[in-house]
Amino acid sequence: MKIIARALEHYYGQEHILRGIDIEIKAGSFTAIIGESGSGKTTLLSILSTLLNPTIGSVRFDGKTISELGNIDTFRRHNIGFVFQFHYLISYLTLRENVALAALDESLIDPLLAELGINSLAKRYSDEVSGGERQRAAIARALINRPKVVFADEPTGNLDSKNALGAYELFKRFSREGTGFVVASHDKKLAEYADTIIEMEDGLVKSIYQR
Repeated sequence: MKIIARALEHYYGQEHILRGIDIEIKAGSFTAIIGESGSGKTTLLSILSTLLNPTIGSVRFDGKTISELGNIDTFRRHNIGFVFQFHYLISYLTLRENVALAALDESLIDPLLAELGINSLAKRYSDEVSGGERQRAAIARALINRPKVVFADEPTGNLDSKNALGAYELFKRFSREGTGFVVASHDKKLAEYADTIIEMEDGLVKSIYQR
């Protein structure tokens, strides 16, 4: 899914967070949005992922504005996946049951868990597995409907360096198979895996680098 953002401005009260953002994200690409805390990257990600409406400006998804997409919940479920810094798994459900909550077709769950290396943990609860394994379950939940694009906000913030790199490798692998990824992080190692790197600073796009 191609995403085009034009003239994005955003305010929280009197605080000016985004200051005229113009970017294009290619369908199926792995895009990193990097920057320090307060640079505006999370706000930008929230707008691009339909979770937040910009104060000014527009976002188009394959040429359509949000108002032209129809039911936004249906659009998200069929087209968008989300991964956050905190996995938000439901503690009283097994890893498989957590993924099943999002699945349109439950027959896809076990193959995906196997692909992510956690099928043997499917019947365990989140407090019975490691942080990296919990985040893999969260990634499985985001990928289960094979969305056109996955948005991830600081997805490795609670992981050690080994598991963080493992998550980036997973994103890269699925990107090669056609799922787009837009990942916001202060971790500059992310840039080593992305096709496009958007660097944010003080609500502005400081630079865009494409491989």
